[in-house]
Amino acid sequence: MEENKLGRARWRVTLPQLQMGEDAESPKINHTFLRDYVTEADVISTVEFNQTGDLLATGDKGGRVVIFQRETESKGESEEAGETGDSGEYNVYSTFQSHEPDFDYLKSVEIEEKINKIRWLPQQNAAHFLLSTNDKTVKLWKVSERDKRPEGYNLKDEEGRLKDISTITSLQVPVLKPTDLMVEVRPRRVFANGHTYHVNSISVNSDGETYLSADDLRINMWHLGITDRSFNIVDIKPANMEDLTEVITAAEFHPHHCHLFVYSSSKGTLRLCDMRASALCDKHTKLFEEPEDPGNRSFFSEIISSVSDVKFSHSGRYLLTRDYLTAKVWDINMDKGPVETYQVHEYLRSKLCSLYENDCIFDKFECVWNSSDSVIMTGAYNSFFRMFDRETGRGVTLEAWRESSKPRAVLRTRRVYTGGKRRRGDVGVDSLDFTKKILHMAWHPSENIIAIAATNNLYIFQDRVNPDTQAQ
Repeated sequence: MEENKLGRARWRVTLPQLQMGEDAESPKINHTFLRDYVTEADVISTVEFNQTGDLLATGDKGGRVVIFQRETESKGESEEAGETGDSGEYNVYSTFQSHEPDFDYLKSVEIEEKINKIRWLPQQNAAHFLLSTNDKTVKLWKVSERDKRPEGYNLKDEEGRLKDISTITSLQVPVLKPTDLMVEVRPRRVFANGHTYHVNSISVNSDGETYLSADDLRINMWHLGITDRSFNIVDIKPANMEDLTEVITAAEFHPHHCHLFVYSSSKGTLRLCDMRASALCDKHTKLFEEPEDPGNRSFFSEIISSVSDVKFSHSGRYLLTRDYLTAKVWDINMDKGPVETYQVHEYLRSKLCSLYENDCIFDKFECVWNSSDSVIMTGAYNSFFRMFDRETGRGVTLEAWRESSKPRAVLRTRRVYTGGKRRRGDVGVDSLDFTKKILHMAWHPSENIIAIAATNNLYIFQDRVNPDTQAQ
């Protein structure tokens, strides 16, 4: 995104919504336009682009995965739409049930079908592969297309029934004939029994052969071809659980160095680990921690300092983290503190008591980089999400909601009123809707296209600047 464009960034909705239900606020069905009645199973819980950005996968609390494919537009269609460059809409490509509800009979607890994370594997052939996980089990899925079918079997009739061998008097060579395009999704591997606690992260290694899965106390490394065993690389479980002081909140492999990975904790720390130094990485290579100001210490300090997400930059030089009130950028060569700190919604600091009572203080917001690592994005409440330009330090607040997100519409910046002169359209802190939270999002790997999950709706916005100037 161009530096001077961020303040008045113009985003258009290419897929205004993924309508999967109606809104609890309006129980009456509107037959002309289905409103927002949201069932828990329809709430989107993860969003992820593949490496090319042509496919976008979402997972929901009902255990379903929906894959969208980008439809390229012809030059004439783009010009008619008033756009420059190749920009296409995302349409539903495939939908499948990834996980089912289960029950742990040993512990007598239910295992939810909710999809916690989705990660795409680098494409090796015509098929696509993705990993999806719920609280306990990681699955590898193969997504492929079929537009031909074999005909002319010798031992089967047209309906697939076996023929009587005595009736076969001649042999024929089977042939492939064109048929309607079919998208097939098949499970290829099931990685079970690797975690005692809830899985919060999966990350594919740059070697293309292994991946890690992290739960509250342990991180395991798996080979994509081996399902019956994994290698434990981090274990912070104390001998006595009463001595437990922190849990693992997120983990990710370095984008280029297959021996490096980072994990975050509920104490606000980051640990960079090098598997060349030790097979069991209980001892970190670097510890990233920001010293706490004793003057700002409060009952909520430890809760709001918990890191909910950590992401390596595309270059691998920086780390982006999100805690409850801020987003921070860390240089992996400087462990004394973050190099950049962005206030996401500092105006909520005075509301922490009520946010604690309604459990919103425990919400886990994600954060993402743009393709050039020059802009970061994260979510907030009231259907707001925030973008920060790293060069200027300037931030904007945008809103993902149905009424202002018509196709081809231009999004306007929003502002939360905290004092001083109030502008038209400002939203007061007391008027914020804490049930409308933007927790999950993704940024296209090479273009200024973002995907925002808002309860059961998926919004896709695209920057309208010329793609040739986006990298400037």
